[in-house]
Amino acid sequence: MERKILISNVTIVNYDQAEFVGSIFLKDGKIEKVGKDLQVDANEHLDGTSGEWVVFPGFIDMHIHGSEGFDTMDATEEALRGMARSLVKEGTTGFLATTMTQSIQAIEDALENISYYKSNTDEAELLGIHVEGPFISRRWAGAQPMEHIIEPSIEQFNRWQELSGDRIKQVTIAPEARNGFEFVEACRKMGVLVSIGHSDATGEEVERTAALGARQATHLFNGMRPFHHREPGVVGAVLLEERIKTELIADFLHSHPDALNLAFRLKGASGIILITDAMRAKGLPYGDYDLGGQTVSVTEDGAHLSNGSLAGSVLTLDQAVRNFKKTTNCSLQELVSMTSANAAKQLQLRNKGYIAEGFDADIVILDQALHVQKTICRGSIVYHR
Repeated sequence: MERKILISNVTIVNYDQAEFVGSIFLKDGKIEKVGKDLQVDANEHLDGTSGEWVVFPGFIDMHIHGSEGFDTMDATEEALRGMARSLVKEGTTGFLATTMTQSIQAIEDALENISYYKSNTDEAELLGIHVEGPFISRRWAGAQPMEHIIEPSIEQFNRWQELSGDRIKQVTIAPEARNGFEFVEACRKMGVLVSIGHSDATGEEVERTAALGARQATHLFNGMRPFHHREPGVVGAVLLEERIKTELIADFLHSHPDALNLAFRLKGASGIILITDAMRAKGLPYGDYDLGGQTVSVTEDGAHLSNGSLAGSVLTLDQAVRNFKKTTNCSLQELVSMTSANAAKQLQLRNKGYIAEGFDADIVILDQALHVQKTICRGSIVYHR
């Protein structure tokens, strides 16, 4: 039977147009029609009572390690399935399964596991892989295990891409490392998004990296050479470099609200991608959890290693949206840019990040306070609040 859903009397928001109260008709996983008052035959009807519901394109999380007890590095189908099913509660309809600095064997096990994975319609879609480390700086390792950090190697990366079934879409590296600039250029040629992170690069080295094709920065302010008035570092260069979009973790722990506001004023909505960088403790009670063989203590102050380093987050993407809105007073259109449209552009996903005819039926329905009410993945209602 054809899946046909009519969503009516909702406020529809895209990044590049004024919001309006209208209707959306979904058919067989696609957006069939968008208009003011659609009269169609549907299997299911969702009525937003005259615009009280706000409809965004489904959120895309480009940087997430785990959720609800599961982690990409578990290298099992169960772990990926558990993550994907948990993420729909926060409005996420697509994500990059993110690896971390570990032994080559552990990374390869995770990549090979993902190569076999097929997303179901009742879960967030696995859009590809974000390889974070091991090609990073020891000085800015953060929670990435230092003993597994290695120099960038395009030969190694090519093997990983083959093992993954060409599913690696993003790689975080420290470009100042030996072979780093050559690595950036090679990734650009193969269409992999290069993100500068866990890096001790100077401002000048960031500019060179951008010229070679890097187009993103990993969790701005965290795990990178900070701004100094005589050496702008990664932070200063990224804030000024128009070619580079930047991830932000808007949990008020990784970055002070004023730092988030600073980034928003300098980069604008078109230059920011909200991410969670969440680890397996997300959605679970406070306590001790594993991250790459390290014990992470999760409290009301966040997720930390025993040495005090932040170890990812337990942030949900809908909470990041509310936090960022409160801090910056950004518009709904700007939130759409930062939660889906920019990510879709970075990953060259021409059928996501927008509510229009022909696009994938990936939709999050929010209330006026931006709490998730329903999540629709590829035309299936997968979450009701």
